[in-house]
Amino acid sequence: MESIYNPTTPGRRGMSKRDFSVITTKKPLKSLTVIKTRGSGRNNQGRITTRHKGGGSRKFYRLVSFSLPDGFEGKVEHIEYDPNRSANIARVKTKDNKYVYILATQGLKVDQIISAGPEVAIENGNRLPLKNIPIGSVIHAIELQPGKGAQIARSAGNSSQLMGRDNGYAQIRMPSGEVRLINENCTASIGVIGNEQHQNIKIGKAGINRHKGIRPSVRGVVMNAADHPHGGGDGGRHGIGGGKNHGAAPKTPWGQKTLGYKTRRRKSTNKYIVRSRHSAKRR
Repeated sequence: MESIYNPTTPGRRGMSKRDFSVITTKKPLKSLTVIKTRGSGRNNQGRITTRHKGGGSRKFYRLVSFSLPDGFEGKVEHIEYDPNRSANIARVKTKDNKYVYILATQGLKVDQIISAGPEVAIENGNRLPLKNIPIGSVIHAIELQPGKGAQIARSAGNSSQLMGRDNGYAQIRMPSGEVRLINENCTASIGVIGNEQHQNIKIGKAGINRHKGIRPSVRGVVMNAADHPHGGGDGGRHGIGGGKNHGAAPKTPWGQKTLGYKTRRRKSTNKYIVRSRHSAKRR
């Protein structure tokens, strides 16, 4: 469970933080960390090119492995906090005294053995090809292309389910509810990613977001018409757009449609979608 603060100030009232009880060390492995350049949202002239970015606490990037070679075997030494993602990570030591970071699953314990390969046991944290995983299994960190590394279901509390196999493809139910075909030679890890209470954390105050590197966002409707398509209008509060633009479709500051405007460009992959996430939500 996440920790809840005492309401000593208005900002503290209702604020909560993540559960650190499962973390076994506060010090990351130096060989698996690199300096993370600060993304201030500005270009080489100092002008803001990406809004709402800047500041934030200094942090190091952890080199997490999203693909493990066949025959891999190692023992979990520590469960660690990763400031760059919602999930916890596990430090795994191999037989030849090398270290890797992997995503930590629910129930993963220190000294547990992690294996990868087509013939390994169907146990929490192990990694296998989709063709060797029993139908109905709950999986995460799924590859989309063999050997490319995990791209699906990598955040805290996330998982997918193997629904079936046919003609060299596995049917995977995504976290969104979409059912998709993926090459059965792609690999995936068994289990659900840990830190499932992440979605229940209440930020509490704006200063927490500033520590994360998130700068304030101003609504377009409170701007002048010269600054945003939603701005302007006479007298008091109003909807999107003022005057003749009142009730117009929502737009970005640069006039592009948003909120419902389809931005998906890779139409060539539609053939791999068995059931859309939109139809899944209606059921």
